[in-house]
Amino acid sequence: MTGRLSVNPIQELILRTGKPALVLLIASLACTPLNVLFGWKWIMAARKPLGLYSFGYIVLHLFLFVVVDYSLDLGLISQAVREKRYVLAGMAAFLLLVPLALTSNGAAMRKLGRWWRRLHRLVYLAAILAVLHYLWLAKVIREPVIYGVILLALLALRLPIIRRTLLRRT
Repeated sequence: MTGRLSVNPIQELILRTGKPALVLLIASLACTPLNVLFGWKWIMAARKPLGLYSFGYIVLHLFLFVVVDYSLDLGLISQAVREKRYVLAGMAAFLLLVPLALTSNGAAMRKLGRWWRRLHRLVYLAAILAVLHYLWLAKVIREPVIYGVILLALLALRLPIIRRTLLRRT
């Protein structure tokens, strides 16, 4: 309405929903290391909402791609998945995040028991795939590489040897 979209408004909207989804996903992954390293217990309350908001943006991102851009044409969508590696990575990340979003409630946590934590470790692979999705899509790779470096640092902080070393120094 304000004329601030590019000549391809659908693509612009897809990008404007994908980037916040990635930022929120990485922010949700940053909560545990921030708690461990700095003792910020309050940040743990933000982890689930950040993950769910990320998923909401991902659903909107996928809706814009599948419904608005590809008009639910399954032939075109399957061709895009087969031919464009960034679409394949994005779809794989989405499929990994669906069970996480569906089981992000107390009832699912109780029902799954110890399997809940194992299931939710899929977020690490989904985040890697999301960064690859952005990297393979981007014309200029600087920004996706920055997200990738941040993600790798957050994942490295989860390795016991690195976490112990950092905790001993603080």
